[in-house]
Amino acid sequence: MKSTQQFTAIIEREGDGYVSLCPELDIASQGDNIEAARQNLIEALELFFETADSSEVQNRLHSALSTNPTQPEVANVLHSVYAQSSQ
Repeated sequence: MKSTQQFTAIIEREGDGYVSLCPELDIASQGDNIEAARQNLIEALELFFETADSSEVQNRLHSALSTNPTQPEVANVLHSVYAQSSQ
């Protein structure tokens, strides 16, 4: 069975491009425009979930929750990024 989870994407202009960050997992990417930065972040997250050990995923998620439990909502949200098969 697959489950889907939403993560925050913070996308900011930096120089001539855009930097994208998923603060819950501390994963970042970049692109020439907002959509490219968003798509590149989705790809980086997918690669992370394909290769990371489940304990690494949990450590990053727990770390993000414990360091900032009242993190404000951000306008840009990634949808349907995380799909992991139950084991």
